[in-house]
Amino acid sequence: MKLYHHPLSGHSHRVHLFLSLVGVQHELVEVDLVNGSHKKPEFLALNRFGQVPVLADGGTIISDSNAILVYVAKKLKLTDWLPESPAGAAEVQKWLSVAAGQIAYGPAAARLNTVFNASFRADEVIARAHDILAVIEGVLAERTFITGSTPTIADVALYSYVARAPEGNVDLQGYTKVRAWLKRIEALSGFVEFRKTPVGIAD
Repeated sequence: MKLYHHPLSGHSHRVHLFLSLVGVQHELVEVDLVNGSHKKPEFLALNRFGQVPVLADGGTIISDSNAILVYVAKKLKLTDWLPESPAGAAEVQKWLSVAAGQIAYGPAAARLNTVFNASFRADEVIARAHDILAVIEGVLAERTFITGSTPTIADVALYSYVARAPEGNVDLQGYTKVRAWLKRIEALSGFVEFRKTPVGIAD
């Protein structure tokens, strides 16, 4: 498999992390976002939205980080990471939607301001980040991982931007359950770190 990515993209990191956790050999191809390589015809042929990550698996091309997580779990029949039961699959999908919604427009957006000089209103996106972190804190008061006693792709989808939330000036100190969950993920065999940047607040 070949993963087109950028090392400061949390969406890219979640895919890199999952491939590493499940032991999939893959080639990393860095896309030069600064110079607009993601908007050039050759990349748009892979993903017409012009976004990383993109996974190339032979002749199969998958874009969208959460879609890639589902693809890999399904292809490899990893039912521990993506349950087959209707209730289990629905629970994972709920959190993939959170990753694409509240996480993307909360801690991820806050980090975009500081790392990539985006123009989101800092007070709004930081407030959204704390809203979803409070929900996750409550869930993790009852569970070891986000959907139960073992990790799933839901945990992978949430991890990167929560772990680097302090880079967007989102303080994690008040979220003891969230911080313990981050450490549990970081202790998993095959874990790969999301590259840090020297912005935001100390975590």
